[in-house]
Amino acid sequence: MSDVAAILTGMDRHDGARQRTERAAREHVAAFNAHDTARLLAGFTADARWATGQDVFVGTAALADVFDAGLWALDPALEVLSLVVGEDRAAAELRETLTFDGEVRTFTVAVFLDVDGDGLIRRGRVYREGSADLD
Repeated sequence: MSDVAAILTGMDRHDGARQRTERAAREHVAAFNAHDTARLLAGFTADARWATGQDVFVGTAALADVFDAGLWALDPALEVLSLVVGEDRAAAELRETLTFDGEVRTFTVAVFLDVDGDGLIRRGRVYREGSADLD
């Protein structure tokens, strides 16, 4: 194999990993926006860690309690403002809109995802601008 072919083969491998990571991030947002808990959980490894604020959830059973009917009752939606993707990591700036006590609220959110070789999220960290409290 020529040096150029070896470089291109390596680039293809890296590009494939980045595409897999981007698909995982975009599918997470799409499942969230569909309010589809089963679809959302299918995008996580069984032992995934999800941190939001001071709260940390480990495993899909714990995540099922996060992405539940109570959350969906707020009619949340995410809009991707920017997305930076590496081979197994993604960083996104999102706009989250939800309805609480009849009032539409909007937050800027930063999320950092680690994705495994199968394209599943193994770790996520979420940071919301301002307070995460809705009261």
